[in-house]
Amino acid sequence: MQRIFHFILEIIGWIQIMLSPTLLGCLIGAIIYYNFQTNIGLVVAIGVIVIGFIIGIFFANKKFKTTGTISFLSQISATPDIDEKKKE
Repeated sequence: MQRIFHFILEIIGWIQIMLSPTLLGCLIGAIIYYNFQTNIGLVVAIGVIVIGFIIGIFFANKKFKTTGTISFLSQISATPDIDEKKKE
C-alpha cells in the first residue's frame, strides 16, 4: 500500500514538472500567434508548444529516474533562508 501511495505521488510530481515547460511553450506560442495571425504563425506556435511539451517530458523523466520527482520538487520549494529567520 505504501509503494502504491509513493508511486502516485511520484506521478503527480512528474505531471507538475512536465507542465512547467509546457505552459511556458503555450505562453510563447500564444505570443507568436498573436503577433503573426496567419497559417505559418499558427504552425510555428503549435511547434513551440510541442517542443515545450517534449522538453517537459524529457526533464520529468530524467528527474523521475534519478532523484525522484517529489525530492526534486521539495528541493525547489525549500526556503532555508526563511527557516533560519523563523528560528530567530
